[in-house]
Amino acid sequence: MADKRIRVLLVDDHQVVRRGLRTFLEVQDDIEVVGEASDGAEGVARAEELRPDVVLMDVKMPGTDGIEALKRLRGLDNPARVLVVTSFTEQRTVIPALRAGASGYVYKDIDPDALAGAIRSVHAGHVLLQPEAAGALLAQDDSPVGTGRGPALTEREREVLGLIADGRSNREIARALVLSEKTVKTHVSNILMKLDLADRTQAALWAVRHGLTD
Repeated sequence: MADKRIRVLLVDDHQVVRRGLRTFLEVQDDIEVVGEASDGAEGVARAEELRPDVVLMDVKMPGTDGIEALKRLRGLDNPARVLVVTSFTEQRTVIPALRAGASGYVYKDIDPDALAGAIRSVHAGHVLLQPEAAGALLAQDDSPVGTGRGPALTEREREVLGLIADGRSNREIARALVLSEKTVKTHVSNILMKLDLADRTQAALWAVRHGLTD
């Protein structure tokens, strides 16, 4: 049903890319493209106007780039989750995007069906990184993944953190641990506070780096 569709905003300075994305996404039964923007500033304005569920954001754009747009959306407390879709794989691009609050990072050569899956994944609350992007961030020794210490976490919090790193949403964590979603949200908030982390993406990376995943 239309009211259950994932509402997506496309932000890319290349019209042909936006057109290609729209053409593919519009045939998905559960995804609706609600608007487009050609740079970061317009993307932020359109996100505030349209209130999409997910923003597909390029990184390198003239004027206001994707990194700055991410920061502005975060500063405005915009609820949209941002999936970066770009051709840039360097650490200097991956790391700032994730620090700025991206919920996922994929490359433009991604299989179309995988892209649709990525949109569904970040909309469900998952952290999504293609292997190359995760490797770039984890290889950066000085990337800020929190100043807190693992032993400060309770055993339950460590379980929750491990499941965050596995890409589980709060609902899935609640089911796995037989907890209420409200309790899981409290645990997540406590984890971020104790480890001095900004968001779930940083929490997932902290867990990977400190061996809390399988």
